[in-house]
Amino acid sequence: MPENSEKNLSVLGFMRNRRSVPAKTMSGPGPDASEIADMAAIASRVPDHGKIAPWRFIEYSDRAKKALGEAILARALEKDASLDGDLAEIELTRFTRSPTVIGLISTPKQHPKVPVWEQELSCGAVGMNWLIAANAHGYDAQWLTEWYAFDEKLQELLGARVGERIAGFIHIGTRTMPKTDRERPELKDIFSTME
Repeated sequence: MPENSEKNLSVLGFMRNRRSVPAKTMSGPGPDASEIADMAAIASRVPDHGKIAPWRFIEYSDRAKKALGEAILARALEKDASLDGDLAEIELTRFTRSPTVIGLISTPKQHPKVPVWEQELSCGAVGMNWLIAANAHGYDAQWLTEWYAFDEKLQELLGARVGERIAGFIHIGTRTMPKTDRERPELKDIFSTME
């Protein structure tokens, strides 16, 4: 460790135990406008070669979430007319599972030194920062990228412009049941040393 630095044990503990909570198990309260603004500012503090900010965010209002759920259900029924009951309800409530939903939009730009892949990685880092910022504010969060994020007929309705892609949706709220952890990869399977 460098001579003039100290370990931040609270941050290390937080990162060791951070985990997502399923949006379907969230309820209120959700963050207020000032907390969401702070989360957005924190989320944007990522590696960004060229300082081009190849991402943007959309907060969906309650009215927008309800309308999007209806549009997603309608599109799901176009794809499978037999959809009904619980499966139809799942489609209808995709955006109303949690108090707050933030759309994460990948907005790559033509740049002579920054390939699109690197810009997409920056967008991914922003998504992770949204989760960390939400958790640090005391809320639960989950990053979901489900079928409708890739559906060409829904892209514009969800807020994506020409040349953009939806990287996912950050759901933020308060869990209604205890957190459980999932199995993590063994370090020996994912980490190596090149000599």
